[in-house]
Order: sequence, then C-alpha cells, then structure tokens
Amino acid sequence: MLNTISIAGRLTKDPELRYTQNQIAVCSYSVAVERDYAGQGQQRETDFFDCVAWRQGGEFVSRYFHKGDMIIVTGRMQARDWTDNNGNKRRSWEIQVDHNYFGGNKTDSQSSQGGGQSAADYYAQHGQYGAQSAPASAPAHPQYTQQQFTEEEDDGELPF
Repeated sequence: MLNTISIAGRLTKDPELRYTQNQIAVCSYSVAVERDYAGQGQQRETDFFDCVAWRQGGEFVSRYFHKGDMIIVTGRMQARDWTDNNGNKRRSWEIQVDHNYFGGNKTDSQSSQGGGQSAADYYAQHGQYGAQSAPASAPAHPQYTQQQFTEEEDDGELPF
C-alpha cells in the first residue's frame, strides 16, 4: 500500500514542541496550503494540514521555523481517534512527518535574534536535505555513496 504526501505552504502559528514521558521530542504545527486553481471570478481556497514531527525533525522545526515561514513537508497521512469533552468520538487526520525542508529564501530568524545555530550550520552538520523525524520503528532507507550510484547507474539500473 502507498501512503505518501508532500505539501508546501506556510506555518499558521509557531510550532509547539513537547516531550513525551520518555523524553522523546514531538512537535505539532499547522501548514496552510493554497490550492493551485480557482474558479473564474473566485479566489483560491486554502487547505490546512496538521503535522506531527518526532525526535530531531521536531526539534529542527521548533528551532528554525516560525509563524508565516514557508515549509515543505513529506510524510504520511494518519487518522487519530479521540474523545472530546462531551464524550463524543472524533477523528482527526494529520501528517506524520518524515522530512521537513526550508521552502523559501527567508533569512534565518535565529541569527537575526543573536545567538543560536544558523540554518546553514545545521545543514553542515546534519545534511542539506532536511532532518528526518520518522519514529524509531520506521525502516531505514539504504544510503548510497557516489561510487555505488555510479556503478549501478552504469549497469542501467537505478539504486532504488
């Protein structure tokens, strides 16, 4: 089965970072995504996606993203059942985030506030393609060196 989603939009408020009882970081945030189309004489509608990023990915979003920032998110849609204060059963859909990426060319607000690690420094330490935040139970994806990729590419087969 396939359950993959990628969105690009703006944060509707500052990300909310919390920790579980086992001290695992979990960050919640909402992304507003404007639709690509609009009916004639109408304005484009906006969809709002609730996102949950775990571990380093959650800390990454909490540190470097703020309300209004452009963000690109990849992950999977997941339903969460819950009971409201009146005892009614509810269901919410949210994106369980695998990767977060910078979506704009905005200057890093951390460095302008004085102190903190810049986004460029973070990428130098953790890789340029964003932080992974998949739960520990998620399968690891194989990593290929340039040499492995070149050899496999020469055979006409891609490494994935």
